[in-house]
Amino acid sequence: MGTTQDTKDAILQQLQTLGNTYAKKMFGEYGLYCDDKMVALISDDQLFVKPTEGGKAFLEELEEAPPYPGAKDWFYISEEKWEDADWLCELITITIAEVVPSKKKKK
Repeated sequence: MGTTQDTKDAILQQLQTLGNTYAKKMFGEYGLYCDDKMVALISDDQLFVKPTEGGKAFLEELEEAPPYPGAKDWFYISEEKWEDADWLCELITITIAEVVPSKKKKK
């Protein structure tokens, strides 16, 4: 199905207070980056946050699902939840602290 531009823009809008947040197109969907760390995927207009121990402790109701067929489970964040910018920013901030930065490609 694919993710719409509106969904991607809405999620980025919710995270604007975090600073360096952007989305990269990946296979028709989007990888969500903060401070050059991949912290989430936007797939089929749904948000999936990279699983971390801190994120698991933060989430009151843990729902996991694969962001695409054959993928490992990530934290599924319902639209109802990601519409709360403060809550989402807190989850992403917790996730950023535990995620290793993406390796830069050598030219």
